[in-house]
Amino acid sequence: MTYVVREPLGTITIPEGTLEKIVVEAAESVEGARVRRARRKLAVEIDAPQAHVELELAVAYGLVIPDVAHAVQERVADALTRMCGLEVRAVDVAVEELIG
Repeated sequence: MTYVVREPLGTITIPEGTLEKIVVEAAESVEGARVRRARRKLAVEIDAPQAHVELELAVAYGLVIPDVAHAVQERVADALTRMCGLEVRAVDVAVEELIG
């Protein structure tokens, strides 16, 4: 889904790939978190000005999974708010894999 911001000077278009890149970079900035590459599920739904994100993670073995997932939720929400001006209503995280 493309996010379009209408401004007095014109429109700003943020394509789905860019939104996904923001989500991946924010999620993977958390130590021990990786967005799953194989069969990756990553969805960013926009109902401007709100966003809903769903993603699958791999978490490093030995870390506290809920702590890592919560940190990912916070970083993703913060990144989309700061970079796109979106109000993030939910970041749903599924931990699908442990990495060694």
